[in-house]
This record gives sequence, C-alpha cells and structure tokens, in this order.
Amino acid sequence: MSGKTITYITESSEETKLLAEKLTQQLNPGDFVAFYGNLGSGKTTFIQGLAKGLGIQRRITSPTFIILRHYKMEKGFFYHIDLYRIETLKDLLGLGINEVLEDRTNIIAVEWAEKMGKLLPKKRLDINFEYIDENKREIKITEHV
Repeated sequence: MSGKTITYITESSEETKLLAEKLTQQLNPGDFVAFYGNLGSGKTTFIQGLAKGLGIQRRITSPTFIILRHYKMEKGFFYHIDLYRIETLKDLLGLGINEVLEDRTNIIAVEWAEKMGKLLPKKRLDINFEYIDENKREIKITEHV
C-alpha cells in the first residue's frame, strides 16, 4: 500500500543534503530507502546528507565499483548500496544482500533500487530524483507501508 508522495525542489547540493538530514529524524533501524533517478540527479548527494544526519562522520562516496559500503552507527550499520553495475539478481544475491536486509538494526539506502526486482522490500521509502538544471532538483518521497 502506497502512502502519499511529497515533492520538494532543492536549489543546491547543500539544500539536498539538508533535506536528507531532516529525513533521518523519521528513520528507524530496519528502514529501507530506495533511490531512483538518472546519473547526476542527486542520489549520492542525498545519501551523504542521510549519513550526516545519522551521525556518520566518514566521507561518503558512491560505491559504484565496489557495490556496497557500510558505516557503523550507534546501533547497527548504515548500508549504502549502488546497483548501477549489477546485471542480474544472481549478482545481487552473491553480495549477501539477504543477510543485510534481514538484520533489523540496519538502515539501508540503495541507488538504482529498481534492479532489486522481487527482493525490493514492500515496506520502504522511495525517493525519485529529477534533474531540472545544474543546481536544481525535484525530489519526490513516497512511503510504502
């Protein structure tokens, strides 16, 4: 069942990060955040804001080539997963994604989440990014419960 969609327009990468930081106030252990949007639309920038809001001090970069990075939180881990280079569901299962999903202390952020297919949790936040111009982004957040 889908909840309502809230649309935001951010005017800079700083605004995008601030929006993400505010969103962390609504996140709980076990939450899954699915990211959708073209290359350069703001997904990694948003995830950097999420990490900051979760108290993670380390620099967050996109794990495009290694697919998965994890960061220690007070309880559990924050997983940043980038599926851009994943070709098949079998590739994804080989990463141990099931174990990550089953640990209810984790908060998981997945770029290119559409590649998860049937593994995509029903309960999640979907965040869609639209590139408007060099600085401006339209960000739509939908909660699925």
